[in-house]
Amino acid sequence: MKIDIAKLTAKITGAALGASALLLGCTESPVQYDVIIRGGEVIDGTGAPQFRADIAIVGDKIEAIGDVDGDAKQIIDAAGLIVAPGFIDPHAHAAPGIETASLAPAPQLLYQGITTVILNPDGGGPSRLAPQIENLKSNRPGVNTALAIGHNAVRREIMGEEDREPTMAEQAAMEGLVKDAMEAGALGLSSGPFYTPGKYSKTQEIIGLASVAANYPVAFHTSHIRDESNYDIGVLAAIEEVIEISRQTGITGIVTHMKMLGPQVWGKSSDAIALIENARREGVSVWADQYPYTASGTSLKAALVPGWARNGGDQEMIRRLYNPVQRAKIRSEMATNLERRAGAGAIMIRNYAPNPDYVGMRLDEIAEDMGLDPLDAAIELLINDSPSIISFNMSEQDLEAIMKQPWTMTSSDGTLSEPGSRLEHPRSFGAFPRKIRRYVLERDTVSLEDAVRAATSLTAEVHGIEKRGTLTKGNYADIVVFDLATINDTATYQKPEAMAAGMQFVLVNGSLAINDGKVTETQHGRLLLRGQQ
Repeated sequence: MKIDIAKLTAKITGAALGASALLLGCTESPVQYDVIIRGGEVIDGTGAPQFRADIAIVGDKIEAIGDVDGDAKQIIDAAGLIVAPGFIDPHAHAAPGIETASLAPAPQLLYQGITTVILNPDGGGPSRLAPQIENLKSNRPGVNTALAIGHNAVRREIMGEEDREPTMAEQAAMEGLVKDAMEAGALGLSSGPFYTPGKYSKTQEIIGLASVAANYPVAFHTSHIRDESNYDIGVLAAIEEVIEISRQTGITGIVTHMKMLGPQVWGKSSDAIALIENARREGVSVWADQYPYTASGTSLKAALVPGWARNGGDQEMIRRLYNPVQRAKIRSEMATNLERRAGAGAIMIRNYAPNPDYVGMRLDEIAEDMGLDPLDAAIELLINDSPSIISFNMSEQDLEAIMKQPWTMTSSDGTLSEPGSRLEHPRSFGAFPRKIRRYVLERDTVSLEDAVRAATSLTAEVHGIEKRGTLTKGNYADIVVFDLATINDTATYQKPEAMAAGMQFVLVNGSLAINDGKVTETQHGRLLLRGQQ
């Protein structure tokens, strides 16, 4: 048997030192930790190259990184596995589901490695955050949650669905709601001027709300931009609007789920990237996030019906569709919008209560079943229900060009709903693992270190999330341990409710949320409010 002289000498020396300590009356025990993750390939979230190390955790924080001596209540053998910060999703439609007891555990998020989500994107969510905050406290989620306040929400409370500019009093009332939300703990403002009633706003209205949020440190404005295609002002002008809001207010601006939607604007990613790069060189703080799919998800109404026809809400829209003159005008504009969406064959219905058989079918198939032109079939769907859709309308070349930018974060745009309630977009179950599997390992679009940074430290920095996003001593122990050989999104467009694979261990605030590949029965998420993180 070969004897390792160095190790033997170290053991003898250690034993001698231990004996000496006892003789001197010192009875200190070896360092004790709650958890030690041993021998993993550490990617710390900063973009730096991976390195092999142990990570020790005491309570909810990282205590040491390196060659960790001592013992722990639990040892995780991470040899051959990747150890990284927990992923942070900056665009999650997890609310209101995550506020309920049945959905608060959020296993579909944990199996992706997501440990923190930011709620109320696209200008949505409640106009007053207090009830939402109480729900999240009452039903502790399995992941950390942070909140934005939505422009559409506050506009709807003050002005309803009306297509007009606010009065001075209404503008002041909306700004007051934003101030109340920021005081209650919101981290920033979200807007969605693609959707009603935000569609009826002018830039100056959003600037007013952003100015209020900008009074708070590290606040952000994240926007589902006014046009991701060429519906009206065009995608480039819509990105410029976000930049201008940041330019005038100083707030951090985010083009959320950035994309070039529809064949008419494919290839414009280079122009969009140049716009953002120029603004950043100017000193404007502007960023983007992106989900790694070439299909988007929205409502059939938002995708096809012109904004003027939605003025006043759904009942007014339906009334117009029953009017022959107005229906003809709406139908004509819907035809152009359908082309923007790459045609009836590119639209899949996600939910339709009057006929569940249509769920998962494309609009052209439904039209054939109805014996109607696709536009008339779409109108029938809209009159009878409010379907959500999956829209296959993006170019992978644009997606990859945006993904490569150092200012692009990873997001899911995913929802959290009762199983089987509708056909989900697979991004709800697989966005973060998909980016690693497809765009790191298969297509070599970005490096693993950059992919981790885009899901962790970059998102934490941009959104003002404290002590998370990097593996650093003193940071909260939100940590994922995954197998690079098996990490994968298993969700498909036809069968989206499939948990992602590859996460072996996930810790949320130092406690195991996934242990040896299985979600635990305890929930460890925290509510990350401004000033209370």
